[in-house]
Amino acid sequence: MKPTALLMFLSLVAIISCETGCGKTNQVNAAPQAPVTAVVHVVRRDLTNNMEIASEFQPYQEIEVYAKVSGYVQKLNINWGTHVKQGQVMAVLEIPELQQQLQQDEATVHRSENDLERAREQVNQAESGYKVAHLGYTRLGDVQKSQPGLVAQQDIDAAEGKDLEASAGVAAAKDGLAGAEQALLAAKAALEKDKAMYAYSQITAPFDGVVTAINAYTGALLPAGTSSNIGSSALCRLSQNDLLRLVIPVPERAVPDIHQGQTVSVKVSGLGKTFPGKIARFSDQIDSQTRTMHTEVEVANAGYALIPGMYASVEIPLRTAAHVLSLPMQAVQSAGEGMGTVLVVSSDNRIEKRTVALGVQTATQVEIKSGLQETDTVVFGSQGQYQAGQLITPKEVNSQEME
Repeated sequence: MKPTALLMFLSLVAIISCETGCGKTNQVNAAPQAPVTAVVHVVRRDLTNNMEIASEFQPYQEIEVYAKVSGYVQKLNINWGTHVKQGQVMAVLEIPELQQQLQQDEATVHRSENDLERAREQVNQAESGYKVAHLGYTRLGDVQKSQPGLVAQQDIDAAEGKDLEASAGVAAAKDGLAGAEQALLAAKAALEKDKAMYAYSQITAPFDGVVTAINAYTGALLPAGTSSNIGSSALCRLSQNDLLRLVIPVPERAVPDIHQGQTVSVKVSGLGKTFPGKIARFSDQIDSQTRTMHTEVEVANAGYALIPGMYASVEIPLRTAAHVLSLPMQAVQSAGEGMGTVLVVSSDNRIEKRTVALGVQTATQVEIKSGLQETDTVVFGSQGQYQAGQLITPKEVNSQEME
């Protein structure tokens, strides 16, 4: 081998050896890097566990308005969507038969009043005749007692008979007066009854509401809404919409937290708004098939922004914990009912696995009843990639921004 080639070969070997040696030295001296880990602090806050149930708005009350007497629609004051007040006349019926009956009733009352006057006069005449007859009989009796034999017994007997006859006439006249009074009362009662029936010719609104359907127009015959023909046509459908109700099935687990008068939030996605509601009533009984309790929420609708049939979700607060230790749900791993595990970061940035007792849970936060202190720091996120004693580089995150 030539000296020049040998020199080049030795130089190449030296370079390769140097690079290999230098690489080994760097691997030995490199220190392992601690992974950057998101952490959060245990803080105190107020927690409320809410339950959200979807439902559909219903009118507070809704009825079919029927006529109480049969008649033709003479005047119609309403239409689809008309807002009416309680007592407002919605329609007037034409009932000629009742008008004639009222005239007959009034005539009967006048006749009964005249009969009563005659009966009173007859009573007065009978009482006057009785007074004369009784006075004559009394005088003859006194004379007979003071001067026996002065007055014939026949005259005394005749006076006594007239007295008795006059007394019976008074009784008969009084009976006739009582009968006339009863006849007048009956005539007036019939008149008042027919007046009441005729008043039904005006169909009025039983409550404040909105006319949601019209079934009859001017000139149509409306039958009386009795039980025998209840399927007949009604005038309209009336809904009370200034106060709406939501019927929600509350699950059995939430029943103990439901209270009458409790305020709830009602979200209407169609309007993008939230309205206040109130739990007005509940059945106080669990349905054996659905394991839910019938509960009604009332929502004021004075401005008629809400319409029956709209969908809404009711947010009911079930449990509340004030000023308690809490962590984001992502920092706690469930370990059975009421228990969980967290990864606590020690003062020297090493992982420590700890079991904690859990309380109220919301959609994003959970109450820590025991196992942690307010100054503790825990890992935020999955716990599967860490081991106890592992060194980390903590990086604090704002859990409120991630809710």
